[in-house]
Amino acid sequence: MTTPGYASQRETTEGRVFTVTGGDWDTVVAGHDPIADERIVVNMGPQHPSTHGVLRLILELEGETVREARSVVGYLHTGIEKNLEYRNWVQGSTFVTRMDYLAPIFNETAYSLAVEKLLGITDEVTERATTIRVLMMELNRIASHLVWLATTGMELGAISIMLYGFREREYILDIFEMITGLRMNMAYVRPGGVAQDVPDAAVVKIREFLAMMPKRLKEYEDLLSGQPIWIERTKNVAVLDVTGCVALGVTGPVLRSAGLPWDLRKTMPYCGYETYEFDVPTSTDADVWGRYQVRLAEIRESLKLVEQALDRLRPGPIMVADKKIAWPAQLAIGVDGMGNSLEHVAKIMGQSMESLIHHFKLVTEGFRVPPGQVYVAIEAPRGELGVHAVSDGGTRPYRVHYREPSFVNLQALPAMAEGGLIADVIAGGASLDPVMGGCDR
Repeated sequence: MTTPGYASQRETTEGRVFTVTGGDWDTVVAGHDPIADERIVVNMGPQHPSTHGVLRLILELEGETVREARSVVGYLHTGIEKNLEYRNWVQGSTFVTRMDYLAPIFNETAYSLAVEKLLGITDEVTERATTIRVLMMELNRIASHLVWLATTGMELGAISIMLYGFREREYILDIFEMITGLRMNMAYVRPGGVAQDVPDAAVVKIREFLAMMPKRLKEYEDLLSGQPIWIERTKNVAVLDVTGCVALGVTGPVLRSAGLPWDLRKTMPYCGYETYEFDVPTSTDADVWGRYQVRLAEIRESLKLVEQALDRLRPGPIMVADKKIAWPAQLAIGVDGMGNSLEHVAKIMGQSMESLIHHFKLVTEGFRVPPGQVYVAIEAPRGELGVHAVSDGGTRPYRVHYREPSFVNLQALPAMAEGGLIADVIAGGASLDPVMGGCDR
């Protein structure tokens, strides 16, 4: 028995067996006579290594020329946004950090800025906490761009740059581990500030990184920029001009590589970015080469920002004074590195029964956020990362929705790929720098 539009089923000795086919695939191949049309339809992904994660591309080819390209997303759907509705506001940091897993600090910061705006405590976040946020975001931007350089190089045949890009990223992840205890998905930036302070040893390691990285960037350029194959695979490939970028909502390095210097750190500043000295790199090439140039230049600008943030790191609190909001950052860990320290427990339980009850309710329920809705946007490595947060006055979000640049930018892939060669689909897709964890959240 077969029901149109549904999976076919049949009875076997082992029970009922369903045959599931992709509806979109059936639509694409229906009515095509491959011999008469001289066209073939192929799947690239979702397991293909060069699609930057579980992205499926349905390509209609005539020879090696792409006549039609479709992006199919959703294979990595984690339901993070929906899950946020069943956790309190602080626990949200643990979820959102896992969206775009190459830019966890940005996910957390955008979320925290939105919650702080709902709480009306934006101006109460301490100077040190804000400076640490900038420091961590810019280190994260460098790490993210290094992954882009490494993976794009590998996909275009430059294996060496993959090893070097990940080598330098490893150094940044070591710094993150020193500061947060984790290399990725740290839940470090919390509503009200950050989870813990930056230790002196981490500051020393960051200064070592600042001294080392410019030389490494020069090595990357020596390795790639004059290389004939790299130039051939990137120049005039996957062109998308500024009109196309704006029409499709494309932001970030892809937009700036088309000549528009739109960077939210300059145009709509947050976290005190208006007080920092840095440039917004642009290019007029509007191709893979231009995106490569812009991202390398952005790494240099981020190094400048990290240095300025280090110089501004004055002693002070890293959380707002309100004890309800600040609680998780004041947790004292026991000697086993896991449970609460005895001193911490004694302090809570040794005051009064009322304070113990108050603490218990705060930990289990979380703090209340006044009803309202906000939209907060920041400049993530892939473009505008926006958070639309809605509160109904309770201890949990009513709704949190992300404007994810990976998801929006992927719309541009057919415009870049159609009419080009199948090999250029790889270069063009990579130049968008999609991360499917963010796209499919």
